[in-house]
Amino acid sequence: MDLDDDNNSMFPVDNSTEEPFSGPWHLTPFSERHLISTSVVLGLMILLTIIGNVFVIAAVILEKSLHNVANYLILSLAVADLMVAVLVMPISVVTEISTVWFLHAEICDLWTSFDVVCCTASILHLVAIAMDRYWAITSIDYMRNRSAKRIMLMIVLVWAVALCISIPPLFGWKKESDDPDRTGQCMISQDLGYTVFSTACAFYVPMTFMIGIYIRIWQVTRSIIRKDKFGKKKKEKRRKEEVTKTSKVEYSIVSNCNGNQSPKINGRKTENGNSAAPDEEHSSTANSDETKTTMLDKNADTALHFQKQREKIELRRERKAARTLAIITGAFMLCWLPFFIVALIGPFLGDSVDIPLLFRSFILWLGYFNSLLNPIIYTIFSPEFRMAFSKILFGKYSRKKRPR
Repeated sequence: MDLDDDNNSMFPVDNSTEEPFSGPWHLTPFSERHLISTSVVLGLMILLTIIGNVFVIAAVILEKSLHNVANYLILSLAVADLMVAVLVMPISVVTEISTVWFLHAEICDLWTSFDVVCCTASILHLVAIAMDRYWAITSIDYMRNRSAKRIMLMIVLVWAVALCISIPPLFGWKKESDDPDRTGQCMISQDLGYTVFSTACAFYVPMTFMIGIYIRIWQVTRSIIRKDKFGKKKKEKRRKEEVTKTSKVEYSIVSNCNGNQSPKINGRKTENGNSAAPDEEHSSTANSDETKTTMLDKNADTALHFQKQREKIELRRERKAARTLAIITGAFMLCWLPFFIVALIGPFLGDSVDIPLLFRSFILWLGYFNSLLNPIIYTIFSPEFRMAFSKILFGKYSRKKRPR
C-alpha cells in the first residue's frame, strides 16, 4: 500500500455535491461590536413597536368612548403592525447580524410570506382609513349607514388583498436562484413579473390612492371651514344691520315724541314747580340718543373683535387639518418609498449595480419603522386615545373601588 493510498484511507476526501449554506455551521457573524449594537437598537425598536400597538389595541377594547365602528380600522391596523413586530422584525434582526441565511428554506418562505402580507396589510389599512374619512366628510348617508358589518367587510378585503399578493411565490412565481440553500440569502421573489405585480399592488397603487384621497379631504375640509366662516360673517352682518335698524327706529320714535309732545310731557313740573322747558326735554332726549349710539358702536366693536378671534381660530383649524394630513402622508411615503424604489428597480439592475448592504438594511428598517409611527400618528390627535393611554399607564382600568 503506497503513501497516497494510506493518506486517502486516513483522510478521506469528501466528493459530495452538497450545496453551500445548507446548514447552521455556515453562520458567519459580523464583529462583536456590530452584533451588540445592532441587536440593542433593533431590539429596542421592536419593543417600542409592540408596546405602542398593544396600547392601541387595549385602548380600543377597554375605553367605552372608543367603542365605535370607525376605530375598528385603527384596531385592525394595530394588529397588522403588531404582527410585523412579532413575526417579521425578529427574523430580520437575525439577517442583520449574520452574513448568510443559516435557517431552512421553508423558514425563509414562511418569513418572506409573513413580511409581505403584514407590511402590505399595514399599508392597505392606511388606504382604508383614508377612504373612511373621505366618505365620512363628503357623504351624510355614509355616516348614517356606517355599520360594523360595512367596516368589517373593508377589513376582510384588506387582509384578502394582502394575502393574494404574498402567496404567489409559494406556488412557484420566483426564480430558481432565489433558493437560500444556493445563495445563502433569503429574499422576496426576484422574478421580474412578480416584482412589478407586488410593488404596484402593495405600494404604488395604494400610495396614489392615499395622496389623491387626502388632497380631496383637505380641499373638502377647507371648503367646509371657509363656508362656515363666511356663513358666520353673513349672520354677524345681518345681526348688526338689525341692531342698527332698531336703533334708528327708536331714534325716530323719540324725535317724533319731541316734536309732538304729549300733555304729560309738556305739563311735567320742574323742581321749582314750573313746567319743564322744551329745550331741556330735547337736550335730555339727545343725550339719551347719544348714549345709545355710543353703546351701539361699542357693541359693533366688540362683535368685530370676537369675529376676528373666530377667524384666527378657524385659520388655526385649517392649518392643523392640513398639517395632520401632511404628517400622515409624509410619514408613510418617507418610510416606504425608498424601500419600494429599490425593490422595483433592484431585480432589473441585477449585478450591474451593487447596492450596498448597509443601505438595503437601512431602507428596510425604515419601512418597518412605519409600524411604530402608525399608533403615534393616528392617536396623538385624539383626546380619547390620550385619555385611554393615561388610564392604562396609571392602572385605572384594573383598579377596583375600595370599600369605605
